[in-house]
Amino acid sequence: MQLLTPSPQMGSPRLPLIGPQTALFLDFDGTLADLAPQPGAVQVTAGLIPTLAQLATRLGGALAIVSGRTLTDLDRFLDPLQLAAAAEHGAQRRQADGQVVSVAAPDLQEVVRRAEALAARHPGLYLEIKSAAVALHYRHAPDLETLALQVMREAANSTPGAELLQGKYVFEIKPAGVSKGTAIEAFMGEMPFVGRLPLFAGDDVTDEAGFSVVQFLGGQGIKVGEGATLARHRCAAPAALRQWLQAASQNSGHWRGISP
Repeated sequence: MQLLTPSPQMGSPRLPLIGPQTALFLDFDGTLADLAPQPGAVQVTAGLIPTLAQLATRLGGALAIVSGRTLTDLDRFLDPLQLAAAAEHGAQRRQADGQVVSVAAPDLQEVVRRAEALAARHPGLYLEIKSAAVALHYRHAPDLETLALQVMREAANSTPGAELLQGKYVFEIKPAGVSKGTAIEAFMGEMPFVGRLPLFAGDDVTDEAGFSVVQFLGGQGIKVGEGATLARHRCAAPAALRQWLQAASQNSGHWRGISP
């Protein structure tokens, strides 16, 4: 898997068109919403929820949020919408018909014990316990990256059925074999996504598995922000992505295959 580094020539000058045959997958933090100092401090900008609602309608429901967040978090931020969603990197998925399917979670008691002990010694660390995963955030203590990685790696290695995932200022232990890529692949086998061309936008290294899958299926990946990536398109920041989504929801040219 070769990651592309940013260059003025990479990708197309325009983001891909969203059309009637698109299956749209969107990460949340750093993609739809700007990153915040703490997960709970994220703000949803005015206009985002109506934009997503309009796009979901135009796509016949073929729009899903694909995030490391819990399903409860996503619903709280996007209330009153309850879109199809892959939460906790795909450990829990709400299908378009509203049915929720979950993978079996590993026994994370030892992970929680070790992570809690570390966070208690270092107040700059923030521990997030999810239904099937444990995330240790170190955004406010970047100097603790090596120590946090060591503790979480040892915890993952001692937990059957679990694996370590590294993201932006976070180390997360989750069910092995689960990723945003496997979640998107599962959606693409279900109505109303089946038979469409997938389009996925994300900002983190945890989104690379999603880019790999959608592009293998003939679709497009959009990397939001800087960093090496598999995605063939790049968007400068969440604000630019939101503007693109809003244009797609309102401009009929997107649905006729004409650039706005």
